[in-house]
Amino acid sequence: MHLKVLYTASLLIFAMHLGQYGMAQTRGGGSKIKTIIVDAGHGGTDQGARGRYSTEAQITLQIALKLEESLKAQLPDTRIVMTRRTDIFHNVKEKANIANSQGGDLFVCVHVNAAPAIKHKELERYKTVTYYKGKGKSRKKYTRKEPVYRYWTTPNPRYGTSTYVFAADRMDNKASGIATDERFESESEVGDVPDPQSPEAMIKARLWSQKFFKGSVRLASMIETEFTEIGRKSLGVLQRNEKGIWVLQATNMPAVLIETGFITNQEEEDYLNSEKGQNEMTGAITRAVVNYKNLVDAPKSIGKAPLPPSEPKGSPNPENPVKPVAILPSAAKKG
Repeated sequence: MHLKVLYTASLLIFAMHLGQYGMAQTRGGGSKIKTIIVDAGHGGTDQGARGRYSTEAQITLQIALKLEESLKAQLPDTRIVMTRRTDIFHNVKEKANIANSQGGDLFVCVHVNAAPAIKHKELERYKTVTYYKGKGKSRKKYTRKEPVYRYWTTPNPRYGTSTYVFAADRMDNKASGIATDERFESESEVGDVPDPQSPEAMIKARLWSQKFFKGSVRLASMIETEFTEIGRKSLGVLQRNEKGIWVLQATNMPAVLIETGFITNQEEEDYLNSEKGQNEMTGAITRAVVNYKNLVDAPKSIGKAPLPPSEPKGSPNPENPVKPVAILPSAAKKG
């Protein structure tokens, strides 16, 4: 009975929130995208991934500030809200609160990816090791040969872009669509999804599945398409569900997290620190956001653009360029 009452109350809260969101979207007419939140990942005491000479926090802030300028130029009637403009730290809950309290209609989070160094092992020689067996007069001396290895690491050559969305309505971790070597941003970026059977999680999942999930996937796909147009390699649109990125699961709006490249790859670090690279990435993201906004604001009679193909088999191959498609959960049975 208590659970039923709690669930009913949660439904009412959901309905109120949905109503408020709808009013915010239609208030005063005009565009449905009135406020865009731009978040530069990490910052301050949390510098994120590190390259040879730069950090993720530095690069994301530089790109985010350029993105703000570009969006303001292309969308003068749209309010652009930054979660940070300097090298300061906000935990992810604070970032989500900023986005929600500012009435954001779109959340764009900029990050830089990283891949662990590749470990190597090589046999150098054998050494003679002495050991003993037995006790007292029966104790005897023996020798054996043991291998001696040399260990070293080399930088991971992985490169490319990817864009994450949070799929709160898909709780099957088998269908996460994430390659096993994909890194979590950091402990501060990742949080466990609430119990999927709890009323709160059910409401959040419904909110995301009905209002935000499709929009997030569509925007993410547009971003990855624009990246391929400027010659970047796309690793596709990926999703987090069993382990969620906080700023994606806690924002009440379509939200994407953009991995602009691998700071652990020397060429990509140089590109992401260059004026040319930052301008190209900023331009690509801006074009995707403008196209998405035009699509959302288009009269319904024009029709909706189709979503990218769902349920591709396997994870994206990092060695071969792929078309930016959403990696959605498969319909396979559990077991």
